[in-house]
Amino acid sequence: MSNSVKVTLIKSVISTKESHRATVRGLGLRRVNSSKVLVDTPEVRGMINKVAYLLKVEAV
Repeated sequence: MSNSVKVTLIKSVISTKESHRATVRGLGLRRVNSSKVLVDTPEVRGMINKVAYLLKVEAV
């Protein structure tokens, strides 16, 4: 995959807004320390920016 990002959930979603929990699920993350490699598109970047305080993002 070209232009990919690796997203890792580093904080729990327990005390977050419902829309933030849905965004994390939309990124394909289920539990703390789960990771996903995603294509770097504007849509994915927007989702990452919305819940950036819960994630660690790395370029792949």
